Amino acid sequence: MVENNIPQTEGQYDILQNAAGEILIIIQYHAGGPENPRLVYDGGEQALLYRSRESAVMLDNINVEARSPLKSVNEVLMVELEDDDVAREYRVPVRAVKSLEALMR
Repeated sequence: MVENNIPQTEGQYDILQNAAGEILIIIQYHAGGPENPRLVYDGGEQALLYRSRESAVMLDNINVEARSPLKSVNEVLMVELEDDDVAREYRVPVRAVKSLEALMR
């Protein structure tokens, strides 16, 4: 799937994009499966992955070059790695919001 690599941000996740514009986000494995997951994003430097009622992952310091592609898709493919092996993968809708910071107050 990966043809173009959008520069990686901090070491906790990778964002990759293929030639068709599809986005793959790789994160570390989290216990408990995703239940109605969604990625909340405002186009800025952070996105929030709601995995379930009990689990959310903040993606901090999103690279400037990854922001526009991430904002332009309706869904992403999430991959969770455990010891360099794919533990699970799932599609997640991207929910655009005006301000992620305002949502978290």
